[in-house]
Amino acid sequence: MDPYIDLLKVLLPELLITHFDIVKHHTDKDILHLYFEEKKDVPQELSSDIIISHGFHKEITIQDFPIRGKQVYLHVKRRRWLDKKTKAIAQRDWSLVAQGTRMTVEFAAFLKVLNNYQSQ
Repeated sequence: MDPYIDLLKVLLPELLITHFDIVKHHTDKDILHLYFEEKKDVPQELSSDIIISHGFHKEITIQDFPIRGKQVYLHVKRRRWLDKKTKAIAQRDWSLVAQGTRMTVEFAAFLKVLNNYQSQ
């Protein structure tokens, strides 16, 4: 496995690294900005439908725990899917992704923030 991915899993929630690609990063003074986009993998709960990737929801920004004295902001873009039959927009159900996983209180709060943006 990629040692950089292993390192990121130590610093960031593993589900974030598993389901999102880091697309860029930069440091602005004492702030580290990490940008993530949801991977193009079809969500398991939608695999029985005929869906295609249909862009992204509006980016959300979440402040995470500091790393080496720098504030950390996670910029997250969740993917939208289009059901080709019904023309309805679909998205990954994050509560299903989290089932059966062991997570920290901090990551549960992260998922809660993501879940709040699902209806937007």
